[in-house]
Amino acid sequence: MTFDFALILTVLTLVCGMFWMLDRFVLARRRRGLGADAKPNGTVDFFASLFPMLAIILALRSFAYEPFRIPSSSMMPTLLIGDFILVNKFAYGIRLPVTDRKIIDLGQPERGDVVVFRYPGRMPPLATDPPVGTDYIKRVIGLPGDVVRVDDDRVAINGVPAEYGDGEVYIGTGPGAEMTGSRRYVEALVPGRGHAILDEAPFPHMISNGEFRVPGGHYFVMGDNRNASDDSRFWGFVPEASLAGRADVIWLNCSNWACADSFDWRRMGTVVR
Repeated sequence: MTFDFALILTVLTLVCGMFWMLDRFVLARRRRGLGADAKPNGTVDFFASLFPMLAIILALRSFAYEPFRIPSSSMMPTLLIGDFILVNKFAYGIRLPVTDRKIIDLGQPERGDVVVFRYPGRMPPLATDPPVGTDYIKRVIGLPGDVVRVDDDRVAINGVPAEYGDGEVYIGTGPGAEMTGSRRYVEALVPGRGHAILDEAPFPHMISNGEFRVPGGHYFVMGDNRNASDDSRFWGFVPEASLAGRADVIWLNCSNWACADSFDWRRMGTVVR
């Protein structure tokens, strides 16, 4: 069972807003008429007091930045399990909460952006698939109209191969230790804009070669941990309407709240590239 946090937050904000209006415009007048001995209704006062805080949280989460926790290793070495990131909600346009209807268009994803989106599902679905709408995070490889060719985890876009530096052995620490022994490469989808990827993992590969034509209004995405990412190679393209925002910065890393030494303070403030 999944919970729609945005819907719950919106409903709570509206409910508390109605209590706030009731207290401010109805009950407050009655108290003034009764004089100094009048006391506020405890239930109404409690919910009304929550309204300003909930309204601020809803506005920030819907139109500015939303926190997101990395749940898997599919974006290593860029993002580790336990990274908490801030997702820029206005990078690609302003959307209404719950409905996700775009009301102001502020831009489109660029090749190489790390984006959070709602999982569109695959056809036919697998028993192990998460529910449609689950938050996913991947890197944008192909833009609308692109032809993406994938061969053994290397990509070419519109016939032009991406640039790859010489690989080196990856030595992971903390939540990244499981990928020790992989090869770390710097991939440049756009000249001068490189990012690290992992390949040749020390466990069975997830490889899907082929050519993918990105339809209009859609994006082709892949994880940086190429052998451990369930992405567009396997389930298809991400509709523009499913985009939640762009990953901008890591503000915390904690792989296990129960252990004090699970916090990696060095990752705080790291810009996601």
